[in-house]
Amino acid sequence: MYLTSLNNEKVKYFKKLLQKKYRDEYNLFLVEDEHLVSEAIKLNLAKEIITTNDVTYSVPTYVVTNEIMKELSNQVTSTNVIAVCEKIKEKEVNGNVIILDDIQDPGNLGTILRSAVAFDFPNVILSNNSVDVYNPKVIRASEGMIFHLNIIRCDIKEFLNNLDKKYMKITTSVTMGEDIKNIKGDNYAIVIGNEGNGVSDEVSSLCDKKAYIKMDSNCESLNAGVSASILMYEVYHE
Repeated sequence: MYLTSLNNEKVKYFKKLLQKKYRDEYNLFLVEDEHLVSEAIKLNLAKEIITTNDVTYSVPTYVVTNEIMKELSNQVTSTNVIAVCEKIKEKEVNGNVIILDDIQDPGNLGTILRSAVAFDFPNVILSNNSVDVYNPKVIRASEGMIFHLNIIRCDIKEFLNNLDKKYMKITTSVTMGEDIKNIKGDNYAIVIGNEGNGVSDEVSSLCDKKAYIKMDSNCESLNAGVSASILMYEVYHE
């Protein structure tokens, strides 16, 4: 089907998915670029395809003008294909867990998602006040790793309270923590805090250990994405 007007009702519907409230309402989100779209199709998450190319996909396809694509794309240089995808279903937690306490920056979250796949942390737990994992900037920063994770949004205090006792629950502390290399366990649940405020005291009190990352004294701190990546790496390579 061809769509040529920005005023077309279907185009308006697609454009709504750029906003979180409509992503939540319809349980859908947009994915840009050929390799991410291909992954979504392979995993049966893609419900519709929007493209500027007259090609055939295995799901309903809409061929649009460059003007429409520019309106729907979140990139500076717009893509030539977008998939409308069903949100990924939450699963039972199994394996290491990274828990994010009110993470706000899409780039940080995207980095954490990539590192979670790289270092075998298949479960990502987001607090209710964290940035939307289906934000286009998060998806782009994750390089498609969002499709390979079990992502759960919930009250993380409740989650920590109910987490199996086999998990070593670790948070961070610059002044009072142990070197992450010295903390051992069978299964890990690592808590990373908000970019400005860190991990809340209430959440921190629910953890078994506080860890720090050994670094040069000229550097006071690392951003959330880098900190999470290093902690997951150290656990992965213990």
